[in-house]
Amino acid sequence: MRKRTRLTLLVVLLVAAVLALIVVLRRQAPPEAARLLPGADAFVYLDLKWVRRLASLGKVPAVTHDPDYEKFINETGFQFERDLDEAAFAVHYTGPLAGPDGSPRFSEVFIGRWNSERVSEYLKKLARSQESYREIQIFDIPLEGRTVRVAMLGVGTVAVSNTDDPLVIRGIIDRSRKLASPFGGPSLLRAYYKKVPFGSLAWAILSNPDQLKSTRIGDWLLPLDYRQMLSQSVVVASVRFFRAIHLRVEGFFPDESKAAETSEKMGAWLAILHSLEPNISEGAGGDQDVKHFFDSLRADQNKNRVTVTAIMPLEFVRKAIAGPVPEAPAPVPPPAPQLQKPKRHAGKKKLQQ
Repeated sequence: MRKRTRLTLLVVLLVAAVLALIVVLRRQAPPEAARLLPGADAFVYLDLKWVRRLASLGKVPAVTHDPDYEKFINETGFQFERDLDEAAFAVHYTGPLAGPDGSPRFSEVFIGRWNSERVSEYLKKLARSQESYREIQIFDIPLEGRTVRVAMLGVGTVAVSNTDDPLVIRGIIDRSRKLASPFGGPSLLRAYYKKVPFGSLAWAILSNPDQLKSTRIGDWLLPLDYRQMLSQSVVVASVRFFRAIHLRVEGFFPDESKAAETSEKMGAWLAILHSLEPNISEGAGGDQDVKHFFDSLRADQNKNRVTVTAIMPLEFVRKAIAGPVPEAPAPVPPPAPQLQKPKRHAGKKKLQQ
């Protein structure tokens, strides 16, 4: 009896240890879509399933489709805002994979739900040429003076790259054919994904943001002033959902002096925002959710690391999605009564006759 009890306890402990190991490895492993990407200067990952759940937070504005996108939907049956579950981007803005003019190039992996045959037929119409690599078709599609290469890696997974080197898309195919490994992925991703908070639904890892020369893409990731402030650093930004939207941006610097300088500048910027908060809250009708958001903004330094955090309450998100409340129409005044002309007395008419 004691032997059975010991054996049962040993099995339970073994299962618990295996589960703990899986959790630890999963915590350190980037999502598979990101692990398939090539080496790059920056990585961005989006879990788009949670965006669709935001519909429960308020009325989501209707999405308008341009004619080309509408044609794509009709021919493939795929709609990004409805069927795309995960998206991982590698951004190349330095080195040989960047554009000849220094403009960034991209490699992407998308995971979602679509009809592979219909998507392949659509890609064939656009492709200038095709090639087969490891039994996977690569479609070469001309777009804005560049060649965009698209490969259907499997059911629900597609890879895209607009880099000039055709070996980039082949490398993604090679990695997709290997057994999934929690230790795989580009070196920058492996080194800094452990800094991404557990459960993050969207995150970005950028090395040397000041080298991003494209204003349009740079402003989307980080405005110019902050890219210059974060030179010689690696930035890890993340978004989590836990009863509120938790925003976190960490900058890792080569030494403490650079971190202290950046922390001072960020502190001054946040002080300006806090000084504007009463006016913004008053303009929003004394909105407490706006006040809570501004109160949560803070910057902290720990050795060579600077962390900026903020919390967006759910009501803040609902109002941002719903947009401004329409003003009630002004009441329409009732029409003025029409004055009727007095009728002449019939007797008076006879006397006049």
